[in-house]
Amino acid sequence: MSKEWNLTDVSTMPAIALRGLTVFPNVMIHFEVARDISIKALEEAMNTGGPVFLVGQQDIGVEQPEQKDLFTVGTVSNVRQILRMPGDNVRVLVEGQSRGRLVQLTRTEPYLEAEVQAIPAEEPGSRATAKQEALMRSTYELFQQYTELAPKVSPDLLIHVLASQDPGYIADYIAQNIAMRNRDKQEILEELRPVRRLEKLYRLLEREVEILSLDAEIQNKARDQISGHQRDYYLREQMKAIQQELGEGEDSDEFEEYRKKIAGAQLPDQVREKLTKELNRLTKQPFGSSEATVLRSYLDVCLELPWGKTTKEKVSVSAVKKALDQDHFGLEKVKERILEFVAVKQLAPDLKGQVLCLVGPPGVGKTSIAMSMARAMNRKLARISLGGVSDEAEIRGHRKTYVGAMPGRIINAINQAGSCNPLILLDEIDKLGSDHRGDPASALLEVLDGEQNATFRDNFLEVPFDLSEVLFVTTANTTDTIPRPLLDRMEVIELSSYTDEEKLQIAKKHLLPKELKRHGLTRQQLKVSDGAIREIIASYTRESGVRILERKLAAICRKAAMQVVSNDVKSIRITEKQLQKFLGVPRYYPERQALEERVGVVNGLAWTSVGGELLEVEVNVVPGSGKVELTGNLGDVMKESAHAALSYIRSQSDRLGVPSDFYKEKDLHVHFPEGAVPKDGPSAGIAITTAMVSALTGTPVRRGIAMTGEVTLRGRVLPIGGLKEKTMAAFRNGIKTVIIPADNGKDLEEIDQTVRKALHFILVERADQVLDQALVRNVIPAVESGGGSKPARKEQETVLVPTVQDQSAARLRL
Repeated sequence: MSKEWNLTDVSTMPAIALRGLTVFPNVMIHFEVARDISIKALEEAMNTGGPVFLVGQQDIGVEQPEQKDLFTVGTVSNVRQILRMPGDNVRVLVEGQSRGRLVQLTRTEPYLEAEVQAIPAEEPGSRATAKQEALMRSTYELFQQYTELAPKVSPDLLIHVLASQDPGYIADYIAQNIAMRNRDKQEILEELRPVRRLEKLYRLLEREVEILSLDAEIQNKARDQISGHQRDYYLREQMKAIQQELGEGEDSDEFEEYRKKIAGAQLPDQVREKLTKELNRLTKQPFGSSEATVLRSYLDVCLELPWGKTTKEKVSVSAVKKALDQDHFGLEKVKERILEFVAVKQLAPDLKGQVLCLVGPPGVGKTSIAMSMARAMNRKLARISLGGVSDEAEIRGHRKTYVGAMPGRIINAINQAGSCNPLILLDEIDKLGSDHRGDPASALLEVLDGEQNATFRDNFLEVPFDLSEVLFVTTANTTDTIPRPLLDRMEVIELSSYTDEEKLQIAKKHLLPKELKRHGLTRQQLKVSDGAIREIIASYTRESGVRILERKLAAICRKAAMQVVSNDVKSIRITEKQLQKFLGVPRYYPERQALEERVGVVNGLAWTSVGGELLEVEVNVVPGSGKVELTGNLGDVMKESAHAALSYIRSQSDRLGVPSDFYKEKDLHVHFPEGAVPKDGPSAGIAITTAMVSALTGTPVRRGIAMTGEVTLRGRVLPIGGLKEKTMAAFRNGIKTVIIPADNGKDLEEIDQTVRKALHFILVERADQVLDQALVRNVIPAVESGGGSKPARKEQETVLVPTVQDQSAARLRL
């Protein structure tokens, strides 16, 4: 930008701040004025007959410009005409006279007034140099290209430029009449040397021509593409007309087929209106367009749904009971609750919103119960596995405009079932995930809510679908991981672990016949005795359900099939003595825990999502300085239980027979075997306390005893959960006596009758009661005299049989 100005006298004149506009000398231009300060400046110039200073505004957003907001160089112009326009706007015609430099603003109200130094134009030389002539010719040629590329450019502009030999005037004239950025025009205005001004214009004009060339190229490509599409469209329309004349039209048949499907389906009015509208849009789409593909896919999915189609439901308690008894052994409480549901449905067919949630360990028959319900009630079955689902669109579907969009799993299940009243099994609902793509558990709230699911909206369908006739049954291993709002919409039915007798009957009536059929064997070719099945259950499996048992029976069938094929054996009979030949060495020894009385080792009971487990607690005492070490991959709650047990023992050391200074001279190591398995929970307190006292006093723990319960610093025994699974684990491992908190006495009603008869339950309220029952210090003489286990058993039978009534004093209900 040049600063070499030849200055003349300073004069004061009205000024107008131009926004997005630059006015050059020797050029006549008209523009509109809207601001009051600009209109008053024009009126002042017209009244005095003097010039007006037109200067560019740097920031067009400023409404009340000051000197810092204006460029330094502007144009001294004469006002030729003022025309009032509607809306208080003024249209003005001005003629630029010369460049001027803004010295200062003398006033800003009621209009801008400025002191301006006029900058005289440089006189052109008498004869142009060769370089100047080449520059002018290049500019002419470039401007000619611009006029050919730019839209709405008058041919007179080129003639006017060609008629001049003044480089400064050519630069000003071209800059005034072409589309450029305002700052680029201001740069041309501020350049006082004509040749340098033309050079700058040439560079800017080169860029504009390049931009216009690229724009024209893009437009030509788009125009050619559109022309090709239009040509194809016209040809196809002609072909369509010819085919219609010949009766061979395909698209018309397709559209007519859609119309027949829409008319014949039992659609709600809102859905029918939506599909008709989408079909009308489809008929207007060109052949092969992406929009037509989306619309066809949408109509196909919507019309495939079973709108208004239902199966005739058999709401019969006897039929459902028969089906459940045929497919399942035991599970009496579960069957009773399902039959109650069917009975209510029989009396109140319009009852909606009941969602059953079957909760239990793996392999206890949750999924098969739902399948039996669907078969007995004559409902179609659709199963949805929710394990690991973390995308909300899996439930609600995707918008149909997305590439590869599809409905959610609920609508797909309805389509798969082919009726509006199926039984939809939502499997593993406790294993739903959640990530940045949304929370599918929240999406299921609408699906399982009887008040909302009558107008369930899938993102793909965009129309409501009635789910109120659907019977939803969910399964889970535990309710801990199910969100509380979702759990509130379901009625939980718990399926407990099977007893050994129930497993025997299930294997005989269901599993073994099923495996014989799968392996091509008959009952005559393979016979398995009851004793062999009992041995498989006791020594080869440790589970709540029957899946591993089924696999073991399958292994026996495979080896039997091998013998039938290879050795031409007609019949095989398997007893417990022959099991090792077919299944190998036994994996478990359930009675091992009850064979001996050990010091510092106590059998605790733990709950897991796959059933109960027997959990040993080991305590070792060594000389030291009072350190306590806890190992076995323990959680914070179990560590706190160990410290609480230690504090209780220290406070009661005199009564317990423990040396009062043991915490100074002895180190305690508390260990839970199988350190690779994480362990936590508030139910190991009395087991840790008993193991510590046993180790510190050298007193053995009674054989065949297990315990569960939490202990406080004062020695109170707090209630626990999961009693049903824990007692089943004790029963499965050969335990005879179980110590439980007294507050859990009410939970004994829920325990299986077989387990209740096999186990001896001791209800305790204080830790000293646990120690009296668990330690054998009271019967040491009988053991030393060689009485074996009979004296201990006798004392259990005569002394250690407390009842709820016997322990009624000072109970704490937590």
